[in-house]
Amino acid sequence: MCNDFTFSIIKPNAVRTGKTGPILAMINENGFEIEAMRMVKLTVQQAESFYAVHRGKSFFEGLIEFMTSGPVVVMILRHEDAVDQFRKLIGATDPAKAEPGTIRRTFAVSIQMNAVHGSDSPENAVRESNFFFSEIEKYC
Repeated sequence: MCNDFTFSIIKPNAVRTGKTGPILAMINENGFEIEAMRMVKLTVQQAESFYAVHRGKSFFEGLIEFMTSGPVVVMILRHEDAVDQFRKLIGATDPAKAEPGTIRRTFAVSIQMNAVHGSDSPENAVRESNFFFSEIEKYC
């Protein structure tokens, strides 16, 4: 697998409202290379498996319902110090607390419908990218 990569999801609300293109433009304009990308519609079982770490938390059921409500765009992104740099680009989980110019401040509706997911560690970037992409789909 590549060094200096992260994983991202453009969430259903952003896909549904036509924000995929502008979000991808921001990602590219900030120097990220898209190594792999696809649009998928998660089943309940897939979403529960992907978000298993949150099982038992108060927001789990709502998260699963939201993430299965429409298609998402999943991506492997490459950039130097990719995880940290992408977290800066997307901004705080709560869009009201996100810095101006970040993806979430620009495109998010709420904490749950915050437009994008980004891996929070290199280890999670590996785990999350492996959930959606096979080795043959990773361009490194």
